[in-house]
Amino acid sequence: MKRRILLVDDEVAVLLTMKAVLEISGFDVDTAASAREGKSRLKTRTYDMVITDMRMESEESGREVIVAARTAAYHPAVALLTAFPVADDDWQNMGADKMLVKPMQTRALIGQIEKLLETHQAKLRKLESGGGIAAGLAAGFAAGIAAGSVGTAKPVAVKNGAVKQAPPKTTDAKRAPVVKKAAGRKATAKKAAAKKRAAK
Repeated sequence: MKRRILLVDDEVAVLLTMKAVLEISGFDVDTAASAREGKSRLKTRTYDMVITDMRMESEESGREVIVAARTAAYHPAVALLTAFPVADDDWQNMGADKMLVKPMQTRALIGQIEKLLETHQAKLRKLESGGGIAAGLAAGFAAGIAAGSVGTAKPVAVKNGAVKQAPPKTTDAKRAPVVKKAAGRKATAKKAAAKKRAAK
């Protein structure tokens, strides 16, 4: 049975080229020209892997596709496709398993996709043999990513499929009493110093 891949990119030339390359290499390939179309396809078919561009309709389009893939019950592998490489922490925190930089030589592209599919399947087998917790991990992972995208605690590390989150930032409202106390102590110290100088 052919492994099925979903390609999501708003550049038609990239979609057609990658589709042709992957089909020649034995994959069954669906394409989507927007994040919206990609998310719709994720709901109607199952995929072994999703490859999505980062910037499409908006700066956050790629992240939206990744979150949709992570919440899919069939747990596809996810690769971020970009012409502008980002730091490892950034694409991992988005929920991607791999970053693919375009343009890429055909042989290198196929090699990376094959390797990712193998490691992803091995990870899923390990999770399932450990008590069928793949769905729970994927849901928690997606929740963490979604939380990060709306400005609350952002995921900072991914280890063994789990997301560790940074504590939320201290707000100005929380910081205000501390700042006020420090300012009060400073004023008191200045007054004491002035009294000493006057006494001399």
